Amino acid sequence: MTAKPYALITGSTKGIGFFIAKELAECGFIPILNYREDDEVADRALSEIKAICGEALAIQADVTTESGARSLFDSISKRGAVADLLINNVGRFLRKPFLETSLGEWHAILDSNLTSAVLCCQQVLPSMRERKQGHIINIAAMHASRIRARPHTLPYAIAKSGIIHLTQTLAKTEGSYGIRVNAVCPGFIAGGEHTHAEYTNRVSLGRLGQPEEVAKVVGFLASQDASYVTGAVLNVHGGALL
Repeated sequence: MTAKPYALITGSTKGIGFFIAKELAECGFIPILNYREDDEVADRALSEIKAICGEALAIQADVTTESGARSLFDSISKRGAVADLLINNVGRFLRKPFLETSLGEWHAILDSNLTSAVLCCQQVLPSMRERKQGHIINIAAMHASRIRARPHTLPYAIAKSGIIHLTQTLAKTEGSYGIRVNAVCPGFIAGGEHTHAEYTNRVSLGRLGQPEEVAKVVGFLASQDASYVTGAVLNVHGGALL
């Protein structure tokens, strides 16, 4: 019997990350949930995931720091697991005028959305290269690949644009090792702290997206149906801001 593959999802005890973990559990992966704080939320999330697939892990680590990312992967290794699939999902949001944004806030948003992905990729790629297989899916934001003005969300926009460059660069350099790297770019998703009902008038489909719809796209990319897909940037935004 072939062992089930492990899928590490950063920031996955709530929000889109949790729905991604649920989808991957249903697709035959063993999810490794990552969280920074709130053990009670993590315990509930872990129980729900285990009810789907019977097996899962939850590991506390701050992946915005080098020591935290290293600790996460050390913990995975000590539990006899290896990340066959990495989903870089963690990422804080900040809506604030540029001149009111402190240097600390600037660094916090970049660290959360971009540096965390860089650090986790650096941790996981040696193992994937050695095994000549693996897949990384980075969660960016809609239209992150387009150059356009983004007032009041500049550090977030820069970080998510950086995710696109990270994705396509690694797709180029890691393909010879059998490693695929793709990006999923959610739009206005219900339940998000920065998404409001009135945003529906900006969406061609006339409604907010659901986190399950983002998770389904991740599930597709993680499947064998997408075995020849790398370097892709898939917008899941219902036609927002076209």
